[in-house]
Amino acid sequence: MNKRTNAVLLSLTLMVMMFFQSALRVEAVNVLPFTSALDYSLSANWLYDGAYPENGVDVFIVAPSVDTKSEVNSAMTDGYKKAFRYAMNQQQAIYAKTARIYAPYYRQAALNVYSFSDAEAREKAMQNAYIDVSAAFKYYLEHKNNGRPLMLAGFSQGADMCYRILEEYYGGDSDRAVSLRENLIAVYAIGWDMTEEMVAKYPQIVPAKNETDTGVVISFDCEDGTVTDSIITPAGTKALSINPLNWKTDSTKADKSLNKGSVTQDSKTGAITSVEAGKYGAYIDPNRGTLIVTGIDTNKYPAGLAIFPTGSLHLYDNFLFFVNLQDNVQKRTESFLQNKK
Repeated sequence: MNKRTNAVLLSLTLMVMMFFQSALRVEAVNVLPFTSALDYSLSANWLYDGAYPENGVDVFIVAPSVDTKSEVNSAMTDGYKKAFRYAMNQQQAIYAKTARIYAPYYRQAALNVYSFSDAEAREKAMQNAYIDVSAAFKYYLEHKNNGRPLMLAGFSQGADMCYRILEEYYGGDSDRAVSLRENLIAVYAIGWDMTEEMVAKYPQIVPAKNETDTGVVISFDCEDGTVTDSIITPAGTKALSINPLNWKTDSTKADKSLNKGSVTQDSKTGAITSVEAGKYGAYIDPNRGTLIVTGIDTNKYPAGLAIFPTGSLHLYDNFLFFVNLQDNVQKRTESFLQNKK
């Protein structure tokens, strides 16, 4: 691993470790429900508002957790917006070659929330965050989409928000829900588990089965094979994942030669600073359903967050298989458009 990579990972690790040194002291907190959403008619509440207009399809991206300072939900401060922008500059690069990008600011659940022992309080904070995300998505549909094919995308908390969008907007027999399902290219919900229980309760959540099926959810979370319990995949839970190297949902091992590129990115601009093909292979754990990365040294890829066990590779889900994901966005879009003809 080169010096630039080490510097980026060290910076990330130090940031999250400083957060958890304070956050783990939190026992309980009164989470007040939001009474209204941000106003998404204001351009200031959109980070990306149709970036890359030359592309003919859209992606609505929800940001991952970036707030290391708030107790519960984020305030729209300059510092929060800066951290939000830096994270999203990295996320959007997966989709920029294919889609127009729409990404709202939202008052997300701060990283502190994940340390709450009170599950009800955690969910209230997530519901607060979703009030903004839902309002942004509704405004996007009514004022920005104009009938273009659409992807949803999010990592970690952003993926959680994508599932909530599917639950609220895409189910049932209303004209709107049917139209949305017909216009859905795919959902890239990386780093937050999809389960059989979710699929049974919300049949509009459809797990991807191969490389080019559409209207489906692409989901996985990375580990090194030693993890038995984590906040993403608790013990006793089995995730429904797809392998981004061979696009299989069983435990067939994908050789590292199928990896088109693991990347490092500038931590502020998102610019790709290195691409290394054939670095890591992967297979789906037959018991946990998580994506096991082969040939990886976890000393060079630390879990980073104290809430994650050693061997969790959650922070690197997108980076490890970046080029495969980028190419797949294009392939699924082409498949969708071809099937529409």
